[in-house]
Amino acid sequence: MSHKLPELPYSYDALSPYIDATTMEIHHTKHHQGYVNKLNAALEEAGLEGSDLEDLFGKVSKLSSGIRNNGGGHYNHSLFWTILTPNGSEMPSKLLEAIENTFGSFEEFKTIFSNTAATRFGSGWAWLIVAANGELKVTSTPNQDNPMMDTAPDQGTPIFGLDVWEHAYYLNYQNKRPEYINAFWNVVNWHEVEKRYLAAV
Repeated sequence: MSHKLPELPYSYDALSPYIDATTMEIHHTKHHQGYVNKLNAALEEAGLEGSDLEDLFGKVSKLSSGIRNNGGGHYNHSLFWTILTPNGSEMPSKLLEAIENTFGSFEEFKTIFSNTAATRFGSGWAWLIVAANGELKVTSTPNQDNPMMDTAPDQGTPIFGLDVWEHAYYLNYQNKRPEYINAFWNVVNWHEVEKRYLAAV
């Protein structure tokens, strides 16, 4: 089966004013849809139609750039939409405990993650991952790479990610990436992040 664009669990204007409706609509229907279309074409060309992306990521260094770039784009955005929610959510206790044990406090984690996102050169993503040893770690990847790929310097299961490509924020924030990062914290679905954390440990 071919990969498909997932529906959003909220309307395009639901995250406003933190992420505006026009950006959300273009991001979802143009950028993400473009990754899906190109991924399906690249998989068909390679004779890998319908392949599970997580399986492919483990050997992506041996696959085409079309599969790597567009597979990452589809997977990363599919995760990103689920960890956003209107007005944000409270932090669940198990996830908070894990963050505090690793980073000392939620505020320290927020500082480290925000700095990682702000200093990602060019286009890419900032991530909170569960490493192979079960520990949390903040990392980043260029372009549409992610920590599940065998090309990633810090590998693990991504449970929380922030898109810092300019298309994710430029209409509203122009070149002010730190303002976009600061606004992002207002619309995080921490219950979804905890769900992904518990599934990964």
